[in-house]
Amino acid sequence: MTLNKIMIIGNLGADPELRYTPNGKAVTELRVAVNDNRKGPDGEWIEETLWFRVSVWEQAAERLAEQLRKGNKIYAEGQLRAREYEARDGQKRTSLELGFARVVNLERRPRDEAGPGGGAGGGAEGAFDDAPPQVRPRGAEQRSSAPGAEMDVDDIPF
Repeated sequence: MTLNKIMIIGNLGADPELRYTPNGKAVTELRVAVNDNRKGPDGEWIEETLWFRVSVWEQAAERLAEQLRKGNKIYAEGQLRAREYEARDGQKRTSLELGFARVVNLERRPRDEAGPGGGAGGGAEGAFDDAPPQVRPRGAEQRSSAPGAEMDVDDIPF
């Protein structure tokens, strides 16, 4: 039995590149930068960036090409492949690639202007809904927390 799987979290170094094969299948290429900071043998911090090419196919390729932009943080998992090629300057280089990838956008979603909390501050300015969803026990009634709302003395918990 063998296993070849890698998981990365990084930022897109460029906008996704969507293209179609001669058979009409969609493929999106993502360039992902994964940063690594660690202390070297001399105690100094070393910053290293590894670049990965991530290939996503078919419906996921089209969806991600619409959703993702340069700088977005993503999670990707797939099969690791190393491909050697000759660069324009004549040097041999190695490209790290993830094939058969599953990609998840880790960016917070902007509020829907028509939905709760939307309106003047949502949408185009990139406002995000940071509040966790409100969970109430079944049968609990919703109470107004607006300024000036009356409170019954029996509601005080002490």
